[in-house]
This record gives sequence, C-alpha cells and structure tokens, in this order.
Amino acid sequence: MSANSQVSGETIPRTGYAPDFLGNRIDVPALDPSIEDDAVRWEGSETIPYTHFSLALSRTRRFARWVAWNIDGAGIKLLSRSNLDFTKDPRLPAETQTGSELYAGNRLDRGHIARRADLLWGDTAEALQANKDSFYYSNITPQMDDFNQSSQQGVWGRLENALYADVEVEGLRVSVFGGPVFRDDDRIYRGTALPSEYWKLLAFRENGVLKARAFLLTQDLDQLRAVLALDEFRVYEITLAELEDRTQLRFPRALHDADPVPAPAIALPGQRKPLARTADIHW
Repeated sequence: MSANSQVSGETIPRTGYAPDFLGNRIDVPALDPSIEDDAVRWEGSETIPYTHFSLALSRTRRFARWVAWNIDGAGIKLLSRSNLDFTKDPRLPAETQTGSELYAGNRLDRGHIARRADLLWGDTAEALQANKDSFYYSNITPQMDDFNQSSQQGVWGRLENALYADVEVEGLRVSVFGGPVFRDDDRIYRGTALPSEYWKLLAFRENGVLKARAFLLTQDLDQLRAVLALDEFRVYEITLAELEDRTQLRFPRALHDADPVPAPAIALPGQRKPLARTADIHW
C-alpha cells in the first residue's frame, strides 16, 4: 500500500523522518541483531514513514521501539485535535498494534510518543496530515493517569519547549527520538506488557556544533523497582551509551560524535539526582 494519503483532495507523500534535517546526516536508530526479527515490516523495511516522523514497531510488544521526528519551530501551526480519533494504521497488520481494547474502563491514558504539537508544521495540508497521523496507535503508548499528572511530567512534557527557551537553536530546528523501554519484568495487563520507562533524545545545532541530549523517565533508574508509588516518576539526564544499553538500539555515529554533556554533569548510577525543573538540564 502506498505511503501517500489523501487530504482535502490533495495527495500528501508520507516521507517520514528526514535524516538531513539539521545539515548533518542523522540516521534513525538500528535495532540490535537480537531484536531485528521482532520488527514489523512495511514494504520490506523496519522503518515505517508518516508525516514528519517515522517509527519501528515491535511485533511482540505491539508498541513502537523508537519514533523519530523533526520539528521546524519556525513553521509550527496551531491546529485543533477535535474530531480526530485514535485508530490503528491500516497499512499494518491490526494484530501488531495495541488499540482501544487496552484503554477501556481503566486509568490508562493514550500517550503520544511524537508530540502532536511538534509535528504541525509545513504547508496547511501537510500539517493537517501530520495532525491526523499522530493519532495512529503505532505512535501511542499506555501511561497511567498519575504519570500524566505527576510533578515530573512537567519536566518531561516540556523538554522540547525548554530547549527552545534555553538554547540558541539554529533555525529553530530539532530532531527528536523517543519511545518506551521494554523490560522483561514489565507488568502484564490484558495480555499486554505495560512499559514503565520512557526515553527521549534531542539533537540540535548551537553555534555550528551538533549536540545530543538523552533523558529517561523512570521510577527506578538504579534498580529500586516497586519502591516508588505509581505517580513518583523521575526524569534523569543520561548518556547515550546508557540509553543504548537500556533500549537495545544502536544510534548513529553522528550522535555519538556530537558534543557530549559536560562531565561530571551526569554522575554514576546511585549518585544521580533527578531533574526537579527544566533549569537543571545541562544543554
């Protein structure tokens, strides 16, 4: 099936995440060989394109392993989310996507991985299609309502906004990667393992220098599982190496070569403190 979609009589190509968006080529993450066979394939590829974002979908977990998206901060449009419904991507097998059956009659919220507001740029037809594409279940993960309402959600939800506020981002252009962390001991609910950790990586240029910053939203960065209450999620700034270890993803050399967080901003496990506010971020 074609990656194109029809919006107001106009054909909109779903070109997906743009690796050259920041000037430097930044490819999408590669799956570790141990999980390559778990990827849902679309036209022979593990990378599934949408409007302004792409993703890789896990067949066994039925959620995205990673989502990659571009933000053109200078071209953002304000569009309503009214009359937009969450739906499974008809291009993909329905059984590989977790849909509405997980969210009925409980405290689980449908959480966007690629933020809807991040995707609403380009011409009007393009932005409208991105708005709609953001609601496919392949871009959604379950989050406890306490997660959405916790104090740390404020830091997590404002990472991109905080970047624009604190850094002279070149061209107001940012590339973002994000997704859940899949763990063997994730809680099973209605036959679905619910992720308890989420990650995000922001790539941007400042004064001609490419930078990459990685973050983790978790209850148990240092293996303190089951100690914290459901609403006590904490946000940590972590290294790219630790992110790869947790996710079984392999990020491109361009991100490894990007300007690192100044040492000792990221302490060793057991010594790190969570981000209490966006001002604590080391850009």
